[in-house]
Formats: sequence, C-alpha cells, structure tokens
Amino acid sequence: MALLTFIGAIQEVTGSCYLLETHDGVKVLLECGMRQGVRDREEKNRSAFPFDPSSLDAVVLSHAHLDHSGLLPRLVKQGYKGPIYATQSSCDLLELMLMDSANIQEKDAEWESKWRARLGRPPVTPLYTLEDAEQALKLRRPVSYGSTVEVAQGIRVTFHNAGHILGSAIVELEIHEQGLTRRLVFSGDLGNTCSPLMRAPTPLSRADVVLLESTYGDRDHRDNNETLSELAGILEQAHKDGGNVLIPAFAVGRTQDLLYYLGRFYQEGRLPQQMVFLDSPMAARANEIYLSHVNEFSDSDREYIRGTGTARLGEWLPILRTTQSPEESMAINRIQSGAIIIAGSGMCTGGRIVHHFKHNLWREECHVVIPGFQAQGTLGRTLVDGAQFARILRQRIAVRAKIHTLGGFSAHAGQSQLIQWVANFEQKPELYLIHGEREKMDALQAAIRDRLNWQANIPEPGDRIAI
Repeated sequence: MALLTFIGAIQEVTGSCYLLETHDGVKVLLECGMRQGVRDREEKNRSAFPFDPSSLDAVVLSHAHLDHSGLLPRLVKQGYKGPIYATQSSCDLLELMLMDSANIQEKDAEWESKWRARLGRPPVTPLYTLEDAEQALKLRRPVSYGSTVEVAQGIRVTFHNAGHILGSAIVELEIHEQGLTRRLVFSGDLGNTCSPLMRAPTPLSRADVVLLESTYGDRDHRDNNETLSELAGILEQAHKDGGNVLIPAFAVGRTQDLLYYLGRFYQEGRLPQQMVFLDSPMAARANEIYLSHVNEFSDSDREYIRGTGTARLGEWLPILRTTQSPEESMAINRIQSGAIIIAGSGMCTGGRIVHHFKHNLWREECHVVIPGFQAQGTLGRTLVDGAQFARILRQRIAVRAKIHTLGGFSAHAGQSQLIQWVANFEQKPELYLIHGEREKMDALQAAIRDRLNWQANIPEPGDRIAI
C-alpha cells in the first residue's frame, strides 16, 4: 500500500511538497516548493528535507512558480540525481524561474554578509547557487498534456491543463502495485476561469484520492467585467490626480494578464496613460516564452488579438517600454505622473517594485493596484490591510498613495470554481485540502459539506495517509 506524506503548503499557501512512497520502496516527490513570506517562514527553506534527497526516484511538478519549484536546486545540491517531470512550457519557464532565484540567493547572501561584517558577525551562504540551479535544470524531462509516462516503477503520470499559468498542470498519478491500481489526483493551482489567455481547467472524474488547493477557498472572485471597469476607473482617476500607478506583479502569469488587459484598453481607446513600464527583465523574458507557446492560449483570446490586426506585443501595446538595467529602472523614478509601472515581486517582498514604492508610496496623488493574493507577513499584505506606514529598504515610509485590491485578477480559482471542478469526481473519493491558509480551508470545507454533502479533510504538517 502506498503512503502519501504532507510536507509543505499544509495550512499555508507556499512551500508545496508531498512525498509518495510505494510498498516496493519507490519514492516520488510531488512538488519541491519554496516557502515565502515572513522571515521565520523563509528560514524553513534551510531546514533539512524530511527525507533523503538521494533516495528519490523522481520529482513531478505541477508548474514553475517558485512556491512549487523553488527548492529544486537545493534538492539537487543535497544529492538528488533523478528526473524532474513537468510540461514542456513549464520546463521552459523553470529555467527562467530557477536561474533568477539563484541569482537573488547569491546577491542577497553577498549583501547580508557585507552588512554582518560591519557588525562583526560571520558571513552567510546562499540557499543555493547558479551552479546548483544549472544542475537541476539538466534533470528536466518535458511531457505533453494528455501523455502518460512512467516516472518510476509502478507510477504513471498524466498532466492535464490547470489553466493557472502557462504550462500549469493538474497531476494525475496512477499507482500500480500488488495487482491493484490506485489513482491520486493533485489539482495543482487551478486557474480562474475568467483569466485571459489560459484555457479553463480540465475536469476529471476518476480518483481514489484528491488533493485540492484552497488559496481562495473562502470566497468567489468578482465578475471579470466589474474588475476591468474598476481598473479602468482607477487609471482614469490616477490620470486626473496627476500621479503614477504602481502594480506589483508576478513575472510569470500575472504580468502577462495585465499586459493583455492594458493592451485591450489601448486598442479600445480607454487607456489615458501614455507610458507603461515593464520594469522586470524576468517578466520580459517570460513574455517571450508565452509568445512561443501561443498554441496553449484560449481560442477566444487568440481570435480577439488576431481581430485587432496586431501580430506582436509591440503592436498590441505600443506604449509599453521594458527596462533591463538598474540604471533604466532608476530613471523611471524621475517620472512624477502619467506612468503605469509594473514590477516584481508580486507580493512586494523584494525586487524593483520596492524601490518604486520608496519614491511613490508617500505621494497621495499616486495609486497602487494590488492584483492578486498577498500572503501573511509580506509587504503587500501590510498595504492591503491598511497600514499607515511601511518599512521599505530599512526606512519608515508613510502610505499616502491610494491602495486598490483587485481580487478579480487572481489566477487562482475562487470557491465556487473549486467546488465546481471537484464536483466532477464520481464516487466522492477521499478529499484533502492543501495550499491555503487555515481559515480559507475551513470555509471551503464547510461549503463542500453543505453543497456536495462531502467531507473534505484538512491535514496537519507531517500527516501520512494510505492510498
């Protein structure tokens, strides 16, 4: 009988990680995500893995976001040498994500060591290096949607479209042992069916055990058209107020959604700003990867873009300017009004958006648009919760800019969408809620019980179940 251990993203949103072990001693790791948010949570990324990395037979990833993939270089550094299975476009994005993360780890360690030296403290080492990331990337094994591959003895995997970001997958695992077949389905991060570019998540009907994400398990997102109208209103008001609009966004997924919508506004004559800055070299590279996989876009959005006669991003949003160097990024801060600035990180825990906050957050004519989930302990969550002051680059900055939260832009399914997807399963398999804060899980558990007469389980970290 196979066993599944719940390691990460258990009653929290980041650090997705689950270990599958069969009676025959086969071990497959599902996800190897980085914890993000408050410092003590991020310090757990340095904790020892609760298994021997060299004993694993395979790693399977649902998608490339760091909270699902970010510890792969560390896993390899500590002895893992097996294959890493993901969809083709996830494999492409993984190179971008892991190399950028490794670069940040090295630079942060260098900066922290210099700071500690002044205090007479020993230096710190990076969580992992660029070399570690390169070694991890050599282990990638791309798999097409709908294809079934044996990733280890007795374990076959099929990826289905999850509609979250490019390449995101629902992971279906068939476990063959002792003459029996058991089926584990992991939702990955399910997409919001209103998200642009992505196709709707694939419905599945057969499983013995289902792991369901619950990031937005407590609520539904606003109607997409209402959200777009609100965004258009914010941009118009910022234009009248004479300030800039700052949008913290994940380089992969959220940025592409925003550029699509801003391009629509431009094509429809509804964009009052004359400058849109994408201040993220990583997001610019992600755009190129997205455009190389346009066959994965939804049919309706491809037709809409084609109908405008725009073949390239430069025609879709001609006022877009991408910045590469730090000098180009700093030059943006001389612009006092009329600019939309999109930059990472998505939860404002670092990156160039923090520097733009330093120059704009205290200005009451400026506007900040928060387009997605902000985890507890992040600067983004502090702003969403209405703080009057924020700690930015070791300085206390007044928050006078207007803060707007647009939940309708989330790339995650809302409560009703989660319930609708899981309701496709026949025979009500064992259901476990993961990848969500406890209060979100409690709300989703109650809603599933009330609407589907189905008891969902909420595991504790380290729990093990038989499959």
